[in-house]
Amino acid sequence: MNFFLNINRGLVFAALILFSNCASDSDQTANKSAGSVEAANASQAAWEKVVDGLNFPEGPAWDGNGALYFSNCYGGWITKLAHGRADTFLLAQPSPFSFDKTNGMTVHNGFLFACDFGKGAILKISPEGETEMYASAFEGQAFNRPNDLAFDNAGNLYFTDPKTYSREILDGRIFRVRANDHTIDMLADSLGFPNGIAFSHDGKQLYVCESAFERVLRFDIEPDGGLANKEVFITLPGGDPDGIAFDREGNLFVAHFGGGAVYIIAPDGAIRQKLATPGAKPTNLEFGGEDLQTLYLTEVETNALYQMRANHAGTLR
Repeated sequence: MNFFLNINRGLVFAALILFSNCASDSDQTANKSAGSVEAANASQAAWEKVVDGLNFPEGPAWDGNGALYFSNCYGGWITKLAHGRADTFLLAQPSPFSFDKTNGMTVHNGFLFACDFGKGAILKISPEGETEMYASAFEGQAFNRPNDLAFDNAGNLYFTDPKTYSREILDGRIFRVRANDHTIDMLADSLGFPNGIAFSHDGKQLYVCESAFERVLRFDIEPDGGLANKEVFITLPGGDPDGIAFDREGNLFVAHFGGGAVYIIAPDGAIRQKLATPGAKPTNLEFGGEDLQTLYLTEVETNALYQMRANHAGTLR
């Protein structure tokens, strides 16, 4: 089934890249990062529009076999991009249930895992489009609004579960679904709208966007998989840190929703580059392509998917 999506391989958006040599200690990163953005210099890069006609695109997920999946949060369909063609992979339907409203997604062991914020659940979707509930409740209550998710090296699933976008009402949480028995653990709470989530390349730290505070948090991963030593990795004023991804050099790519940019953050918290995006509301990003050096970006002001070549290969969640 095709939603008549347009693939535009020739339309290129000229993007500003802002360079910064800012370097700081981790406890000073938030204060120094804001100043470095203002003092940056501009040069040029290019985004290429791949698909348009979307409806609040989010959650791009590369399957490792030539296909990219992504959500249309308020459109009722999941898109699959493969072999230069964008098509409808799955439609929302209540019976038999497929999904309600998906957001962040990732592919693991050949299955598409999706945050369904309409259903308050995590879904596991087969390549044929058959859906099963992977995690649907904690202590008898449905999750609030599952937003984004990532697997650790042992196959345990971590996901963010925001509720209220507020700096006063801190009801956001982070959960883990254990790979061996599907036990669900709440690992963190009292967060201000936790959003994008990703593991460091070595798997020793977990990064989570806390959108209401315009910052990215960093946790150490304990031997039992729990979270410890929460700290602010970086603050990015003027928008919401949304989806995130790492390249193999340890640089963190951050979609800055409302700020019209993708930030590239070095492992020490210094801003290496700021890439202006085609619209002001980039939501998420993912590395893909045969060499994992194609950076895909979903953007909701233009309701489109973009791509560009990255300097280094990325890592998959």
